[in-house]
Amino acid sequence: MSSYAIPVLEIPASLPADEVYLVASGDLRQSANKVCWQAQSEVERKVTEAFAAEGIRIHRAHPFDPELGHGFIYNQRMGMDVFMNVDPNAPIIVAEAVWQYSHNVFSGLQNHRGPILTLANWSGQWPGLVGMLNLNGCLHKAGIEFSTIWSKDFDDDYFRNGIREWLAEHRITHDQSHVHPFDLSAIAAPERELGEALARDLKKRKAILGVFDEGCMGMYNAIVEDHLLNHAGMYKERLSQSALAAAMKEIPASEAQKVRDWLDQRGVTFVTGPNQESDLTDGQILEQCKMYIAAVRIAKDFGCDAIGIQYQQGLKDVAPASDLVEALLNNVERPPVFDANGQELYAGAPLPHFNEVDECAGVDAVVTNRVWTAMHLDPATTLHDVRWGEHYQGPTNGGEPIDEFVWLFQISGAVPASHLQGGYAKSISERQPAMYFRLGGGTLKGVSKAGEIVWSRVFVEGGHLHCDIGRATALDLPAAETARRWKEATTQWPIMNAILHGINRDQFMARHRANHVNVAYAPTPELADKALAAKAAMLAELGIEVHRCGD
Repeated sequence: MSSYAIPVLEIPASLPADEVYLVASGDLRQSANKVCWQAQSEVERKVTEAFAAEGIRIHRAHPFDPELGHGFIYNQRMGMDVFMNVDPNAPIIVAEAVWQYSHNVFSGLQNHRGPILTLANWSGQWPGLVGMLNLNGCLHKAGIEFSTIWSKDFDDDYFRNGIREWLAEHRITHDQSHVHPFDLSAIAAPERELGEALARDLKKRKAILGVFDEGCMGMYNAIVEDHLLNHAGMYKERLSQSALAAAMKEIPASEAQKVRDWLDQRGVTFVTGPNQESDLTDGQILEQCKMYIAAVRIAKDFGCDAIGIQYQQGLKDVAPASDLVEALLNNVERPPVFDANGQELYAGAPLPHFNEVDECAGVDAVVTNRVWTAMHLDPATTLHDVRWGEHYQGPTNGGEPIDEFVWLFQISGAVPASHLQGGYAKSISERQPAMYFRLGGGTLKGVSKAGEIVWSRVFVEGGHLHCDIGRATALDLPAAETARRWKEATTQWPIMNAILHGINRDQFMARHRANHVNVAYAPTPELADKALAAKAAMLAELGIEVHRCGD
């Protein structure tokens, strides 16, 4: 008989037919998990009641941890250990009331054979829907079958009917009639020729995405495999955030102060105070100015066409937030940065930044930059979180009556000044929330201006690159309504209030393959339509499958 130490695998007990598992993926940052636990526990209470009404008992697969003060799965190892004790054939719910790191549960869901349901609250303050959309994007990319549902109070007909369908049929069918294959033959010749020519130029000259460490916050859906990226004429330059931190140390304070002076002269309001733990300090701002200079110089050294800084892991422990830096990079008008010979770098142009190293957004930013520049439009672009939304009935500041669902898009400061009402002069920089940003740093906060926008999302699915694209209108809502909506989200961050053309809330949620959406402005509806068409033509010529969403 062999003396080898052969592992003995324990088989998890089967769940009774009237029970389903529930897991909750959380943040890697315990400070955020502790703050958000009350909201999560309230959601779980309501979900438990809703399933109990259908004769189903919720079986939580991992307990509340009294020492940590929360009951989230908080890293990948913990998630693997939890799923070892889960019956792989049983139904399982991933319930989210918070931002979460998808890789905490991704490995377990990859190997789960039973029906999977992702579920989120509908709240601006507690961004479960943002976390759920990210997880959904990861599952779609990996080809994992699952269903999804969302609700404000978990007692509405849409939610109740959805969970009944899932319990009975192990799936939920949502309306996605707003999604259509893009008819390239319908594009007018000038826009089609422009897009195709730009694509051929990109494939010949090639572009570089500077990636300062990838895989931010477990976002598997935000990673584009090299062979897919290369086929579209783009290549990664894998850079290290430690190199960025080291380069910051070489920037003299006097040089950083010139960036701060530039922003002061243009009217940016910095809300500062003396307390490092709770206030935005002048020292934090100068460190952000050093990061801006260092990032531009590194990008130029490697010939990058766009860059992405991860920040949330690694840099968060050694430097203030990167978000003010990202906002400056994404704007045409920005503080000048010079090389050792006094040559201004990327003069008169943005250096597109893809927030949180979302490489799908990086692909989108490169394409947008080239199309908008060729059309003599402002090429400033950014991604936003799909944060929240609510029906609004009332006037805009222009007097136009609105009676529609209005989305609130929001990202942590990376929005370029040209997207904001009043530009730099009306922008405010406030300290980032301490539970996410221990070392502080400011944002570029403001309200996105009214206007016509093109929205899009590049994503990987079925081993290919795709892009959903559509039109939207950003609204200038009355000040009181804007303030009310801001309080429902994160008050330190810039916001966009937008109507998506021809897409209702549930259609968008059911289809969208990420927590992020890219946006770019055009001065008129006609030019926005033309820019969308040229962008679609360029994407298609690059080999990316384009889907027209909505009207």
